[in-house]
Amino acid sequence: MLRPEISSTSPSAPAASQSSPEPWSQGPRYSFGLQATPQSLPSAKASASTPWGTSGAAGDRSSSSSLLGPVPTALPAPRSYFENKKNPFASNFNFGTSSSSARDNNYPQTLKTPLSAGNPQRSGYKSWTPQIGYSATSSSAVSVHSPSVIVAVVEGRGLARGEIGMASIDLKSPQIILSQFADNTTYAKVITKLKILSPLEIIMSNTACVVGNSTKLFTLITENFKNVNFTTVQRKYFNETKGLEYIEQLCIAEFSTVLMEVQSKYYCLAAVAALLKYVEFIQNSVYAPKSLKICFQGSEQTAMIDSSSAQNLELLVNNQDSRNNHTLFGVLNYTKTPGGSRRLRSNILEPLVDIETINMRLDCVQELLQDEELFFGLQSVIARFLDTEQLLSVLVQIPKQDTVNAAESKITNLIYLKHTLELVDPLKIALENCNTPLLRAYYGSLEDKRFGIILEKIKTVINDDARYMKGCLNMRTQKCYAVRSNINEFLDIARRTYTEIVDDIAGMISQLAEKYSLPLRTSFSSARGFFIQMTIDCAALPNDQLPSEFIKISKVKNSYSFTSADLIKMNERCQESLREIYHMTYMVVCKLLSEIYEHIHCLYKLSDTVSMLDMLLSFAHACTLSDYVRPEFTDTLAIKQGWHPILERISVDKPVANNTYITEGSNFLIITGPNMSGKSTYLKQIALCQIMAQIGSYVPAEYSSFRIAEQIFTRISTDDDIETNSSTFMKEMKEIAYILHNVNDKSLILIDELGRGTNTEEGIGICYAVCEYLLSLKAFTLFATHFLELCHIDVLYPNVENMHFEVQHVKNTSRNKETILYTYKLSKGFTEEKNYGLKAAEVSSLPPSIVSDAKEITTQITRQILQYQRSTPEMERQRAVYHLATRLVQTARNSRLDPDSLRTYLSNLKKKYEADFPKAEQVLERTEEE
Repeated sequence: MLRPEISSTSPSAPAASQSSPEPWSQGPRYSFGLQATPQSLPSAKASASTPWGTSGAAGDRSSSSSLLGPVPTALPAPRSYFENKKNPFASNFNFGTSSSSARDNNYPQTLKTPLSAGNPQRSGYKSWTPQIGYSATSSSAVSVHSPSVIVAVVEGRGLARGEIGMASIDLKSPQIILSQFADNTTYAKVITKLKILSPLEIIMSNTACVVGNSTKLFTLITENFKNVNFTTVQRKYFNETKGLEYIEQLCIAEFSTVLMEVQSKYYCLAAVAALLKYVEFIQNSVYAPKSLKICFQGSEQTAMIDSSSAQNLELLVNNQDSRNNHTLFGVLNYTKTPGGSRRLRSNILEPLVDIETINMRLDCVQELLQDEELFFGLQSVIARFLDTEQLLSVLVQIPKQDTVNAAESKITNLIYLKHTLELVDPLKIALENCNTPLLRAYYGSLEDKRFGIILEKIKTVINDDARYMKGCLNMRTQKCYAVRSNINEFLDIARRTYTEIVDDIAGMISQLAEKYSLPLRTSFSSARGFFIQMTIDCAALPNDQLPSEFIKISKVKNSYSFTSADLIKMNERCQESLREIYHMTYMVVCKLLSEIYEHIHCLYKLSDTVSMLDMLLSFAHACTLSDYVRPEFTDTLAIKQGWHPILERISVDKPVANNTYITEGSNFLIITGPNMSGKSTYLKQIALCQIMAQIGSYVPAEYSSFRIAEQIFTRISTDDDIETNSSTFMKEMKEIAYILHNVNDKSLILIDELGRGTNTEEGIGICYAVCEYLLSLKAFTLFATHFLELCHIDVLYPNVENMHFEVQHVKNTSRNKETILYTYKLSKGFTEEKNYGLKAAEVSSLPPSIVSDAKEITTQITRQILQYQRSTPEMERQRAVYHLATRLVQTARNSRLDPDSLRTYLSNLKKKYEADFPKAEQVLERTEEE
């Protein structure tokens, strides 16, 4: 059990000191330690403190004939200084809350707990339990309609920034709702979800709102929910392992399948851990085991793909080798920027469901493919952008301490900002002649005058030639000479000193080279500073050794790296000079940033534009490498000659293409065929094409039409799961239970080999029951099976279609036996390859008598089953009427034929309908004969 340290803080007054811990009558024992906080929180210009720039080095080491590299020209500019004020902040607290009275206007109202209002000695202390009618505002009257929902929100850090986990609980009812989704820099999804929930209280990590370092998400939430109580919890309580344990302990059995969906969604698990620990604190009680309803809700306007399906379909990670890129992400990822890569990743995991938005993206891809000049022009500009989102995040940081690293990072990122803003005009020029609405909208967003205002302000202080360069030494030089001369005379003097030291280092190494007649050269690394390198055969050295003056020698083949005592001292002088330069440059940079902060929000639009254009260019690039086609969106899943996009990358030859046709009238496909005939690959192919279409990409086919899928479910894997102590069969049952609990009419379901983990009779029974349940829905289902008995379900359900993969029999002259040749072609009807398991056994070393007995037993069982699955003439007539009706409804909805073509099509439908009746009569004749 966790033992949190509880603390109460107030932005307007120091918190009262608290004394020794005291056990509570219920629940765990808590200790209380309070610390004061500053009078108010900073403005929105604060974010995470991790430096984004690492000197822009392409590698750790670089060498240059000119040690300083390109030095920006210095032009006079106004002199300016900046005084940085330090803000102390105590961050080692657990639950931080504050009083609603006398608070700063920009700070959210926070819940008054006994800790902030109690006696310092806490004698006679009683725990407070939220009442149903508690009001979120201090002035409003108590009402039965007052909010009672508590929400915990957590955001990923580093590369996972923008990945949001949320957990909410209604104190009026024992239900927890979990969600996790990727959001952009505007955090629109988070704000929307919170507004829907109308929370009484919001819980976040204390690291999100440290003074001078608050995140943008924290700032936006506090701005949008000023009348909502706000509480901070130590980051350690956002623990995904503990969250998973809570769900296992508290979730009622009927909803336990939520575990399958959230077991790899770490952020919503972390959020629920902090939420339940906090609720346990304020309620001074715990929930009984197996007493809560826990469900997962995906983000709006996106399709839901659970983690198991993402793994089965190899969307992001290859199941055989996690290091290779044989995934859907690898197939489509030709992005040039980190932001574009992140957007592509999040879109693959959460495809769109809004047809209008998808078609706008497809219009863009189509224009990029048709306009070669636009494609290459955009690609060349986008490739020069840095990580705009991360740059923006770091730029708005206010460091708690003025360290050398903080100064260097700030200078670096200002140069990156200048580099980024200088690309706005080239990007506008590239988009100037575009026609599609989305590209025109992005062109319009670049017309923002704030880009020019910021760039002009930067150029008054920063040299025109200061720019992003590869190589840590080149970037260090850019930082040293970034600020124009004559702005700070002490800075000019320090830079001259630095230049002299660097020249002295170069001169000293030249003298050493002459002294010892060795081919010495000057090199630089961020870790070692300046050092000496030499490439020479060991035998060419005097006495096969380097002179004793050289120390810290490392050797790789014939390349030596070393230094000397004098060079170490000169490096120290160089570092000292650099610290002075960075400190004075930092003062100027901070003053400049304070002037441009009011305009910097335009960069959010720029980062969104760049990442989206990068992803659309990536889609177009993928199309140029293969014959993809633009998808249409109707109420039908129709793919003509489609193939597997990942298999195409792996295979030497193009994969075998197949057709797919699913409508509401024939929405259940049973797919049969021998092992290795291509059933699993075909199922995955359909899902991958569906995802590609819904993210706005072209798909691998000659023609494609899709119905929007709100959920994509798969049941493919047949491996045991040691971690959850699940056998193959139990894992199958958990996965299929999850599907049945969450499926709706707009789902796409792919089920492969269900029931193989138990005996045949039970397996057939489970499959039959699952099929009947899914047949009652309008979901599109593809069901691959070895149980041929299931194929006869089409007698009872006219919306079932049987498909099979063809094989050919080839005579093996060497062994005088037949072998199977796989064609990987899909055809109508169920497979005629009966008992192919027996054929495989016959080829093996099983005794002939065993194989013969197995054949006889199988024949008897099959005959008995077929007696109960005979088709009747009436069933055949009903089936013909059903198919005619569904075709007519489909034609009325989607037809774009001219009158003559429509008349011909309807005439053919009539002929097909009339042709189906002789089949019914044939069935009657067969029945009478038997």
